[in-house]
Amino acid sequence: MSRVPLIETTHAAGERQALLKQIHGAFGATPAMFKAVANSTAALKSMWGSFGALGGGVIGAKLGEQIAVAVADRNACEYCLAAHTVLGCNAGATPEELSAAQVGESSDPKTAAALRFALKLVEARGRVDDADVQAVRDAGFSDEEIVEILAHVALNLFTNYVNIAFAVPVDFPAVKLRRAA
Repeated sequence: MSRVPLIETTHAAGERQALLKQIHGAFGATPAMFKAVANSTAALKSMWGSFGALGGGVIGAKLGEQIAVAVADRNACEYCLAAHTVLGCNAGATPEELSAAQVGESSDPKTAAALRFALKLVEARGRVDDADVQAVRDAGFSDEEIVEILAHVALNLFTNYVNIAFAVPVDFPAVKLRRAA
């Protein structure tokens, strides 16, 4: 049971209701995570806006979902792991690619470098060094792409913390964590 109420669109008004309707339209349903975040219109606006902005970014949806899966597994966020596995498949990733991403691996060297960097950001709480950033550049990422990788990590930390802290019920098909937090 969630530690905060799950706000239904029918019980919301104004901007909060409009945002929940947009989310429902995008997913065909309103995922429980957004219902939990809807307790704060500002937080919901921030989260939904970030998803929209990064969805139009330069690194591509598939890599964004692989990063989300890696961060979710590292933080033991079962909700985000389940959700981003579905979204990753929708973005063109195979189940095998997503399973590998859970532990920061990929058969593609460029993707592997991005995942290593993302997990280093999580593990080091952002305290990466020159060599870490250079390794991502050397793999072929531009500075714009590197900043977007960090933005994906930050957004996924937000969603992981929401789901873990508030015990949001998972409403996507469950995926087994590969690494304990």
